[in-house]
Amino acid sequence: MAVLADDSGLSIDYLNGQPGVYSARYAGDHNDAANRQKVLEKLKGVDDTNRGAHFNCALVVTSPDKKPLVKVGIVDGRITTSEKGENGFGYDSIFYYPEYKRTFAELTQDEKNKISHRGRAIEKLMESFDGWMKN
Repeated sequence: MAVLADDSGLSIDYLNGQPGVYSARYAGDHNDAANRQKVLEKLKGVDDTNRGAHFNCALVVTSPDKKPLVKVGIVDGRITTSEKGENGFGYDSIFYYPEYKRTFAELTQDEKNKISHRGRAIEKLMESFDGWMKN
């Protein structure tokens, strides 16, 4: 039987990729507000050109008789100096997406779905999945 697993997180250039794999627990035990505040505090006084950030998602599908199929989706943006927007979760209210000139928390669900890191990873996975299953 094939199994699908994923992990996603936020990587901030100035913080050498943090919070990365610890995104959900960056400030403790799955506290979104505390995670955002920790990021904002660590970036306090950092100019806009050094606030680059990336939402990343890695998907892996595997089975006992196949080599794992791994795909990654990435969305590039930057971290704001304060929270903006009411939608979304996690780091959405501090992740600014330049192409839309808004944070992820200011986007509608449809807008976010069109550009999300998970969506991009799934799209790449689906491009290769049938061929992977046949081999």
